[in-house]
Amino acid sequence: MKGTGTFRHLGYADRIKIEALRKTGTCVKEIAAHIGCSVSTVYRELKRGNYKRLTSEWETVSAYSADIAQRDYDYKATAKGAQLKIGDDHAFAAYIEGKIISERYSPAAVLGEIRARGLAFQTTVCVKTLYNYIDRRVFLRLSNEHLPRRKDSRRPYCKVHVRTKKPLCQGIEARPADIQRRIEIGHWEMDTVIGKAKGKGQVLLVLTERFTRQEIIMKLRHKTTAEVVHALNRLERRYGRRFSLLFKSITVDNGSEFMDCAGMEKSYCSKSPRTKIYYCHPYSAWERGSNENANAMIRRFIPKGTPIEGYSEQDIQRIQDWMNRYPRKILDYKCSDDLFLAHLKTL
Repeated sequence: MKGTGTFRHLGYADRIKIEALRKTGTCVKEIAAHIGCSVSTVYRELKRGNYKRLTSEWETVSAYSADIAQRDYDYKATAKGAQLKIGDDHAFAAYIEGKIISERYSPAAVLGEIRARGLAFQTTVCVKTLYNYIDRRVFLRLSNEHLPRRKDSRRPYCKVHVRTKKPLCQGIEARPADIQRRIEIGHWEMDTVIGKAKGKGQVLLVLTERFTRQEIIMKLRHKTTAEVVHALNRLERRYGRRFSLLFKSITVDNGSEFMDCAGMEKSYCSKSPRTKIYYCHPYSAWERGSNENANAMIRRFIPKGTPIEGYSEQDIQRIQDWMNRYPRKILDYKCSDDLFLAHLKTL
């Protein structure tokens, strides 16, 4: 494929290819030809995803991360609105976000103004639907924290501990034997790493792929079921239709943050199943052995009791990249990144 001077937006799949090609030392001109874009586009993209990382010898080098670049792109695209449940109506999403965040309108007020002024958008929603969109974090910038009287919970019983209520999902004993044998990609273990004592404040959501040992680390604002479901929604948005192929199953412990089994299993857009959740036995951390090993590696950088708030998204990305590029004995001293990206290209 020859490079082209025509501008086009790069997608996450393009960024994965750029990251892989940079690792092999491919020059910018060849990357542009492979991706099908201009050389200047590649230069801009490399700048967007540039960060400093640690090598296995603890040397700091510059590198390109598809994840960092994608997060930067998503953040800057918020002015165009959300690309989720409201489709491609970026103007509607931007208008809603601007009125509620900047002008402190309520959802009812902004929809009422749209009707009163006769404003035309592709999307028409009722007040209840808009509240649901905000509650489910459909908008990239807008959340319940921006709503008037946000401290008045519509569901006061949500703070009741649900640990004693058994989730309507299957235990690990129902997990197929093939998952235990680690013979294919797509089966994950998931846990949270806390900063402050008792899990107050921000935490890390850590996912470990059982076959390749690939790590995904995401910051959560709180250790809650809603934050976990939102994080999985973000991953589904990132991988699109490949999500169900990459996340065939997720094994978790019995922590209260993992009690929304239905929310974790169900696609945010199609409402059909997107993954399968299995629960470990109580006090059986060894049933998520790879996940526990990953948590121990994270503690090299974030000691117990250290607030997660003190670490930026780039700090977390550097830790994730260091883990995914660390040569592992169990992988014949290959790194999980190489194995995972190789399988990703086949999907």
